[in-house]
Amino acid sequence: MASLKGKVALITGASSGIGAAVARHFASLGCYLSLTGRNEERLNGVGKDCQQWGLQADQILLQTGEMSSDADLERIVLETVERFGRLDVLVNNAGIAKLRNLERSTMEIFDITMDVNVRAVFHLTKLASPHLIKTKGTIVNVSSVVSKVPSCNTFYSMSRYMVDQLTTNTAVELAPYGVRVNSVWYVRSANADIH
Repeated sequence: MASLKGKVALITGASSGIGAAVARHFASLGCYLSLTGRNEERLNGVGKDCQQWGLQADQILLQTGEMSSDADLERIVLETVERFGRLDVLVNNAGIAKLRNLERSTMEIFDITMDVNVRAVFHLTKLASPHLIKTKGTIVNVSSVVSKVPSCNTFYSMSRYMVDQLTTNTAVELAPYGVRVNSVWYVRSANADIH
């Protein structure tokens, strides 16, 4: 792996789970962090963990916000670049998985799932791309094995399939600029409702 020391990563959904684990690992590699999440208390805890893994307080930017809010997404990217002067890595990790079968599903659940899991990923990718082109950076989209296999959660599976397609197409579009785009799959616990 290329060195992340002194580089800047923006990680969504960093207040718990995969996002928090990525933040701690990147901190151990000397990567400056812009961490976002909805839960301020947990986000602050992850920020403190990252200091224990080697970063100084001024090398960590904590921002609460909603992935379904365009204004929050724009602010998150803007404040990251204003604080650190660059962006090298975007980790689109935030997502929701409200477990519902077809009978119990609602269009409200459909809309919020697509807003958070797809629209926010696209919007952040669009906002971050000019900065990542400058640094020949990287985008990592967190997806799931349910993008390829049937599950009991149609909305979530659809959203992760769309993220995989966004990843593939963005990778082709940004490759000439030296920006790498990948997705990583994980297997979600049967009891998980959000990650």
